[in-house]
Amino acid sequence: MNHADVPPTGVDPTVPSIARVYDYWLGGKDNFAADREMGDRVKAAVPEMPLMAYHNRLFLRRVVRFLAGEAGIGRFLDLGAGLPTMENVHEVAQKAHPGAQVVYVDNDPVALTHARALLATTGNTHVVEGDLYKPEPILAEADSLIGLDQPIAVMMLAMLHFLPDEDAYRVVRTVMDAMPPGSYLVVSHIGDTPQLRKAASFYSASGTGAVLRSPEQIAEFLDGLDLVPPGVVPLPEWRPDESVPALDRMTGMAAICGVGRKR
Repeated sequence: MNHADVPPTGVDPTVPSIARVYDYWLGGKDNFAADREMGDRVKAAVPEMPLMAYHNRLFLRRVVRFLAGEAGIGRFLDLGAGLPTMENVHEVAQKAHPGAQVVYVDNDPVALTHARALLATTGNTHVVEGDLYKPEPILAEADSLIGLDQPIAVMMLAMLHFLPDEDAYRVVRTVMDAMPPGSYLVVSHIGDTPQLRKAASFYSASGTGAVLRSPEQIAEFLDGLDLVPPGVVPLPEWRPDESVPALDRMTGMAAICGVGRKR
């Protein structure tokens, strides 16, 4: 039985969740039958989706190591964080920068419950419930927890494609306007391909719309920032290390990522 087969109070286990489907694809145990069913339907139409999710997790590990190590960032704001499993931001960051502070933000009740239980004894890691359509309260709470007076790494991994254009670009601008100079924005986003349009149709049918964007449209999220080399590229091409060649690299090419630094 998966951990999430006994749902927290107020959670409808018959309604699939993006965070829990992603957890299922990564081999996690915090998902319901409805999440696994949806994950299997998407996988049947787009067999590459679970491997693409894993490419995204490998990118997370590489970019956090860069930010906490080479860039010296000690504060992270992870928006739409999902379930904090499989070597997530706080684990990677605190290995490279032991004093690193992390704020996870999500609105999924299972993700929040699991995160709070997992991180209850971790003083430098915080969990915040927040609606990404309303970033101002999230920023206020993050400021109270870790302060926004020093450079922050803002993580927006595999979440902007669930926001329509008028909201996605507004949210990014609002968040980055609140960040001090020297802060970073990290973005990963599914591209616009025939295969991914099939996956998007499943999300739309479940009530969660997915917006596919071209590499140029994804790059717009980083406008006004100094791009960190190699720029806006497919997931496997961002500073690959020894973990990437072991996978089917072509699978990750349909998802785009980039990192920018605020002047």
